[in-house]
Amino acid sequence: MKLFVIRRRNAWKSAQELEATAAVSARVGNEEMPDKVRWIRSYVVREDDGTLGTVCIYQAINERAIREHAERVGMPANEITAVERTVIVRDDPQQKRDAA
Repeated sequence: MKLFVIRRRNAWKSAQELEATAAVSARVGNEEMPDKVRWIRSYVVREDDGTLGTVCIYQAINERAIREHAERVGMPANEITAVERTVIVRDDPQQKRDAA
């Protein structure tokens, strides 16, 4: 599988909405398409209009599989870029979760 970066812009109005979509995404990837796509991680970003978007890291057999996964889940895949090489300077920092 190849590594891809996927930008999903202005996709969610709230963290709860994003979490519900993430659950569907994990299920579709793990149960319906395990030999085609694999979700590695996502970075949630606040868009200029206040909605939430993501920058996601996936492994996939090709760009078409990522688009199919997004369609099955019902989420955008605005930009898909193949990763040529990974340079890791430091591991991702651990973030504290907000108290509920």
